[in-house]
Amino acid sequence: MAHDEIKTADKIVQTFISPIPSFMPGGQEYEKAVATSNLLYRFSRPYFVVQPENPEHVQRIVETAQAGNLRIAVKNGGHSFAGFSSTDHGILLDLSRMQDVHLHLHPETGEPEAITLAGGAQWGHAYKTLVAGRHDGYMVNGGRCPTVGVSGFVLGGGLGPFTRTLGMGCDALIEANIVTADGKLVTVKGEDDPTSDEGKLFWALRGGGCGSFGVVVQLKMKVQRVQDHVLTGRFAYYGELNQETVNTMKKIYRFNWPREATIDTHWQCDIKPNNPVSSVRFVVYFDGAKPDFDRLVDKAIGKPGRRPKQRHQNNKLAHLIKERTLAEPSTLLLHESLVLQWWEETLRALPTNKSYSVYTSFVLERCPEVTNYATDIVKAHIDAFQREFIQDTASLEVTFVHGGGAASDISVEGTAFPWRAGTYFVYIMVRWDDKWLAGRVRQFLHAFKAKLRPCSINEHAAYVNFTDVAMTDYATAYYGPNYPKLQEVKKRWDPADYFHVPQGVRLPGGGDVDKPKSDEQQHWTNLAHHQWNNPGRAGLPPPKDGFPDAIRSLADLGF
Repeated sequence: MAHDEIKTADKIVQTFISPIPSFMPGGQEYEKAVATSNLLYRFSRPYFVVQPENPEHVQRIVETAQAGNLRIAVKNGGHSFAGFSSTDHGILLDLSRMQDVHLHLHPETGEPEAITLAGGAQWGHAYKTLVAGRHDGYMVNGGRCPTVGVSGFVLGGGLGPFTRTLGMGCDALIEANIVTADGKLVTVKGEDDPTSDEGKLFWALRGGGCGSFGVVVQLKMKVQRVQDHVLTGRFAYYGELNQETVNTMKKIYRFNWPREATIDTHWQCDIKPNNPVSSVRFVVYFDGAKPDFDRLVDKAIGKPGRRPKQRHQNNKLAHLIKERTLAEPSTLLLHESLVLQWWEETLRALPTNKSYSVYTSFVLERCPEVTNYATDIVKAHIDAFQREFIQDTASLEVTFVHGGGAASDISVEGTAFPWRAGTYFVYIMVRWDDKWLAGRVRQFLHAFKAKLRPCSINEHAAYVNFTDVAMTDYATAYYGPNYPKLQEVKKRWDPADYFHVPQGVRLPGGGDVDKPKSDEQQHWTNLAHHQWNNPGRAGLPPPKDGFPDAIRSLADLGF
């Protein structure tokens, strides 16, 4: 079957090369497009890469690929935790040439009202339009990392630095253009009748995730108001993660922060052989004045503890967070602070980074019992990670992304994104350098998940943009009660299930996703094992060791 597909691909690519940039294995542009930071997917080798330059190109690609019975994998930012923006079969549709951004200004005041972004745009492209125009006090509700793709972010719901103030990223969507399975270019809008086919598709695109309905080629989003000067800060607390630290973190998670305040926290344990280093990093955003924020921090964690040691640690941490959180123009936040705060994550996403990594996620409500238990579990597994991997080079990171606030104003059924009650979206990442550690790492993560999963909403909620390749009950975990309606939208717009993406929406009656994995899903789960045992699949050369100008992507985004 694979041999026949390759022959078909060879014929198809010849029809694309002249009008549509297309690249075969072995060439530099092909290697750039398929390069990945996660070595688990280093041998994902599509039959060829095609880089459309406009929606009409995408239409032609979809029509031709479908006629040749070849699947398409869509790549924008390439940040898929599970490698779903790569493929070992079919065609990689790389949207990197479709990055146009247009800022819509009020005809009289000249103030930003909306922004239109092509399907391959990343958030850095959007942010630099506000920076270039010096539009302080205006915010595009996008991703924390500038290299994150806009379309994937919005399709999964979208957690941004000001989600608690402005809502989910998908809540700012006004209009979307999408190439559907029949090759048609369809425009759907927020003003469409919600009972119409177009209205239901618009609903599904706001949090339905995974590209199950077509290829999004353009998005129009609201530009929203924040303070001209916002607060932002980053602080890493190094040292022993003792019980005093755990108790302080519990206070932070239990505190009822106003929607103007966002505090992301990152528990991290980095191990070099016999040299573990643990830390908790705080990343702060506050849509308000510095004195107001300082009072909040004092109220949350600055009160005297019962014991002198706890009292000292609380006051010290409160002081450090306040000291390192400063007011700055909102455009400076977009131009500089986001890059600095998320620099490590940005570097990990570049193909020059070479490590293996696996992920999982959870959605937690702000409940004392839940947050206390979850915090204890995190601390216990950081300790266990140190003991288990003390002789290795490995890293464990548990990130609490602060949600809730304005994101909770919309009902569960208001958009396809269901977990509106979530206050903390937690993802676990384990990275390691030596491939033979994979089995032990997966066992560790499996045990960690089993302990933390009961903390999730309904004991199963997970976030589709923090994809877990090993998730079996993904329909319930990602889409919750909205899954049946998503299936009906799928039936209307992709009745032949052409966009059969991993962990995507399936047709009604097309099989229970809770049952054991299909061969295709097993392929994705076991991709690393498959690649290690088949390095020369189909005679294709292995990918190169990265490319020297990988860092150019940041310059292209304006940083």
